[in-house]
Amino acid sequence: MIFPGGGSRWVDGVLQGNDEKRKSGDDYPVWIYVVISGGLFFWRTRAINDVWSNRQPINSHWPNAYTRRAAMVAIRSGSEQHGQWVTEKCNVREDFRHLFGNNVDQIDAVAIMSDSDNSGG
Repeated sequence: MIFPGGGSRWVDGVLQGNDEKRKSGDDYPVWIYVVISGGLFFWRTRAINDVWSNRQPINSHWPNAYTRRAAMVAIRSGSEQHGQWVTEKCNVREDFRHLFGNNVDQIDAVAIMSDSDNSGG
């Protein structure tokens, strides 16, 4: 995935003090959600969440605080480069294989979000 570059702002700042591995701190200024649907077998649905973390190391990953069917991946971390557009590339097929052992032929949904409801940031 490639996200736009330019002179506008992307992230004004990162959240402070939230524990991203807990439900109460599961918030990110940028969140790219890639879903592979399980169809009628909803328990087979898997998702990778590429996030701009406040403190997790870049390229680290951890289970989503709400479901083990989703993995979080820090593609950016901390306040470096906030206030500017950045470009990201990731290999979704390889990420799904690495994190879930799935071979992916198609992506069923992509969402780009900003989220701060749990930590109130």
